[in-house]
Amino acid sequence: MGDEKSAPTRVEQQRLRALPSVSSLIQHPAIAPYAREVGARSLTRLAQLVLEEARQAILAGRATGDVVAVLQRRLQKLSQPRLRSVINATGVIIHTNLGRAPVSDEAARAMAEVAGRYTALEIELESGRRGGRMSELSQLLSLLTGAEAGLVVNNNAAAVLLVLSTFCAGRAVLVSRSQAVEIGGGFRIPDVLRQSGARLVEVGTTNRTYVRDYAEAISDDTAAILSVHWSNFRIIGFTVQPELGELAELAHARGLLLIEDLGSGALLDTAAYGLAHEPTVQEAIAAGADLVCFSGDKLLGGPQAGIIVGRRELIEQVERHPLARALRADKTALAGTAVTLRHYLRGEAIDKIPVWRMIATPLAALEARCQTWQSALRDLVETEIVATDATVGGGSLPGETLPSRALALGAEAIAEVVPGLTVEELARRLRTGQPPVVGRVEADRLLLDARTVLPEQDEALVEALRRSLAIS
Repeated sequence: MGDEKSAPTRVEQQRLRALPSVSSLIQHPAIAPYAREVGARSLTRLAQLVLEEARQAILAGRATGDVVAVLQRRLQKLSQPRLRSVINATGVIIHTNLGRAPVSDEAARAMAEVAGRYTALEIELESGRRGGRMSELSQLLSLLTGAEAGLVVNNNAAAVLLVLSTFCAGRAVLVSRSQAVEIGGGFRIPDVLRQSGARLVEVGTTNRTYVRDYAEAISDDTAAILSVHWSNFRIIGFTVQPELGELAELAHARGLLLIEDLGSGALLDTAAYGLAHEPTVQEAIAAGADLVCFSGDKLLGGPQAGIIVGRRELIEQVERHPLARALRADKTALAGTAVTLRHYLRGEAIDKIPVWRMIATPLAALEARCQTWQSALRDLVETEIVATDATVGGGSLPGETLPSRALALGAEAIAEVVPGLTVEELARRLRTGQPPVVGRVEADRLLLDARTVLPEQDEALVEALRRSLAIS
């Protein structure tokens, strides 16, 4: 008997009776137009859900809010695509939460073209016979990296899992204790090894690992040495790590594979642009790595993909593994990756790929763009151009920064335009506007960093600011 619910109180009964019916709710002037957006059936279902939630809240003694407003907010979110292009004014170039690397215009067009039409994905048009979806990409990757062959899957985590599953299942893999890392989103090297069926054998210590540590840990059960590049953190001070070439010499002398998880996957030297040197794919292959895995949507600057390059016979074995089909990239990713790789082949990556264009942009050009923004807003709000530090982001080059310039809007200047408007509220208005603009708040100022704003977005950014400051 103790489990029986008590009858609603008089007040609760009054609140329940005050709720609108489903039919009156969906016919409300603020709600009815959404029938065209989501369909009459879905609109009715959402109205039923909102009313049921309101009833449960009343019976639990909680506030319900205005059911019309609640339903309208849900319909607004449902009728607008969640994935929308945004203006990145954060100063983080490869921003994971904003989709990592924007692709080049040519890559975007190629992806859209193959998405909307049939495409020669697995057919040789000259002979009419079935062809391989990797033939073009493998050749491009070989030319650019010095590897014999290459393969593209859907992301780098998949690439690492696929390689380990192919060659190391049921056997031991040696990993430096300092490289048994988590790289974000719960992706941990020990977990990936376990999932692949391989057994992790940690060698060395957190800060110092020598070649002899690997040599002493090799047994008849060992399949490979896995080297994991420190993409998103650094260990400094009293440290030692073997060179990749030393590990290659040991691995090959003992009949093992050397697998390199390079993470960001740079094909250009970051040191040429004022950053620390990020190991390149070409260097890993030249050092003797049998297989190298890296991301397509970080420093490479293409769409999301995981790329594996290395010895041809090993790549062919990876392609034949059952997981390869489950983890393969779709035609849009393949098209975008191919165009991105051709930018490198033609020597035009700095000019065409947004990530590299942002990295290479001179400080004077950023200053000039901020001045243009400032002039366009002078009649509305007082702003300041300030020095900032941009970062590469995306788990690349931790601790490294690029000097940048940002337009700063202080709390007092904002309040003069819209009394009571705070820096945080202005930042929220910009994020929820159209197009959304994502900046950062520091020391009670809103900063809009020019290094990560695409030049073609300058006018839209200024207009978004004007709209956000015009709302009283």
